[in-house]
Amino acid sequence: MEQSQPRPSSSSGGKPQDSGVLSREDFDGGPVSIDEVDTGLFLGNLTAATHMETLRSFKITHILTLDSVPLPQHILEASFLTTKYIQIADMPREDILQHLEGCVDFITTALAQQGNVLVHCYFGVSRSSSTVIAYMMKRHNLDFLPAFELVKAKRRFVQPNAGFVSQLKLFRRMGCKIDPNCQRYKIHRLRLAGEQMRKAKILPQSFHSVVRPDPDITRENPEPIVFRCRQCRRVLASKSHVLEHKPRDRPPQEEVTSSKVDQPQEQIDNPSGTRVLEQLAERIRQSSLGSPSHEGAPKYCRSILFVEPIAWMHRIMLNTQGRLYCPKCEQKLGNFSWINACRCPCGETMTPAFYLIPSKVELSKAVQNVQTTV
Repeated sequence: MEQSQPRPSSSSGGKPQDSGVLSREDFDGGPVSIDEVDTGLFLGNLTAATHMETLRSFKITHILTLDSVPLPQHILEASFLTTKYIQIADMPREDILQHLEGCVDFITTALAQQGNVLVHCYFGVSRSSSTVIAYMMKRHNLDFLPAFELVKAKRRFVQPNAGFVSQLKLFRRMGCKIDPNCQRYKIHRLRLAGEQMRKAKILPQSFHSVVRPDPDITRENPEPIVFRCRQCRRVLASKSHVLEHKPRDRPPQEEVTSSKVDQPQEQIDNPSGTRVLEQLAERIRQSSLGSPSHEGAPKYCRSILFVEPIAWMHRIMLNTQGRLYCPKCEQKLGNFSWINACRCPCGETMTPAFYLIPSKVELSKAVQNVQTTV
């Protein structure tokens, strides 16, 4: 992580030499702005974080920075300060969620040590306020809106951007921690990976974890419910790999946006028979999967099986879109796209989309050794 360098002295009257390194001294954050949101917890702007008199006046012992550039070196090296730096821009598509848990822990530790902590970004409006809201949600067991209003009452112009608001709500839904098994979190990570694929045309190593291990490889505790290739019965996905969605009516054609949306090839090849087959398949699924444990459960759509990317899917890390083939018998199973949305026959869309055609796979309850065509 790049550290800022001291600004060359200009006391001789000459201009500072341009080292080519972007440093925090190159910016002006405006007047000092700082507010106490909770006992010992302050929210402010860059100027407050770089003004020694302000830091000493408010007895600041810890500084949490969320910005594109770190604090000046003389602040970072101050003997009375403990600092933490998160490099992040104030953009809705930035992933602040991955940092929230660590930031909340930093604030909690600082306050537990009877310290005073200043959380800041450039203006103290979006990035830093998002972190303080996350802390308030966890500390006081609040949903997003009450926590936001509590912070806003102390600092009237706080306003996380729309993307950060969505991530804060997800953070709360997960219990103010990262739950890798939460479906919404999986989709969040996939969308971030899709953005990277759109830019680089290759999946960065930092996102390789979104591609799940091949469930056909023997593991100590394999999941009891799996999806197999209907032709060769090779295990393709576990139940936990499925990204569930509830069916909804297809939107009218005029409401469909101009952005590219892929339709499953089976619909295109045989549009007239698709509905009948879907209805018949649904009846079969309900009768075969119906049990006391399923009666009260929400009815999820099975017209298309959206799944997480899985290791057997050939070249998905190197291509933005393509077809999915069984790794054993090479039968076509579905399609994938990191960059375009796929619309299910029920009207729901998914982006990125990795889907299996239901007629090509079967559900296997391994414990009872029962297979059911999906």
